[in-house]
Amino acid sequence: MKKIVSVSLGSSTRDHRIEVDWLGEHFDINRIGFDGSLDRAIAKLRELDGTVDAIGLGGIDVYLYAGKKRYALRDGLRMLEAVKTTPVVDGSGLKNTLERETVQRLQQEGIIDFRGRPVLMVSALDRFGMAQALVDAGARVTFGDFIFALGIDKPVTSLAEFEALAERYLPDACKLPFQFFYPTGKKQEKPPEPKFSQYYAAADVIAGDFHFIRQHMPDDLRGKTILTNTVTQANVDELRERGVARLVTSTPNLGGRSFGTNVMEAALLALLGKRWEDVREEDYMRVLHELHFAPRIETFPQHDVAARS
Repeated sequence: MKKIVSVSLGSSTRDHRIEVDWLGEHFDINRIGFDGSLDRAIAKLRELDGTVDAIGLGGIDVYLYAGKKRYALRDGLRMLEAVKTTPVVDGSGLKNTLERETVQRLQQEGIIDFRGRPVLMVSALDRFGMAQALVDAGARVTFGDFIFALGIDKPVTSLAEFEALAERYLPDACKLPFQFFYPTGKKQEKPPEPKFSQYYAAADVIAGDFHFIRQHMPDDLRGKTILTNTVTQANVDELRERGVARLVTSTPNLGGRSFGTNVMEAALLALLGKRWEDVREEDYMRVLHELHFAPRIETFPQHDVAARS
């Protein structure tokens, strides 16, 4: 049996454990949240080091990407460097492969025609593969990193402008505590606080990290498609109540929920038997195809949510 553990800065209410069989291997996959406590998460990483087959770092990124440049987050590096023996990942390798392919697959199979379609990408820095694929597919993308990570009403509508701003601001921003940018721990349990609703309203597709999507989402999301990563059943119910027409997650539904990319990448790493720095994009793609991974796609009946707006 291969043991995979995700150590997350996210809420412990989202913890989940499942056993699955992939390519002749039995996996015990466990997600453990530490409610925003970096110190407790690091202590757990040190405890797990050398005792499991692979570790995923959840609720945080080690690296952010814009174009061909990579920016390291201080707190992400602290978590990464706490693990000395066990292979460890943050999900970015899978984001740059599986999520890119998810967009391409949706387009090629006629599920979503992105050409000319307005898309709100709430955070491109942590999902640059998805963002780039959406632009390549012809979508009219609004990049909301300043809006949803920093609370600054500054939409960006071109990849070139986005990359230039990242180069300007990220070297200093990456030195700040991760909680400054991203809802962790108990913040993930707070009800959404509608804000910047005009950007949700203008988009047909709302894409990116679910916590960024959720933190300010309005009550009325009628007819929208949500393209994201990990969701619980409670999250699905929230989206349905707001009138969302379709939910797409890049990771498959396992035991009633879609795990984060860090968990799935850690499992792939264990299958490959390699360390993170030795894995190439083609390694991930080969195993993903062997596993026949497909996006989770759910459509919801449409109803009037005007009374909640």
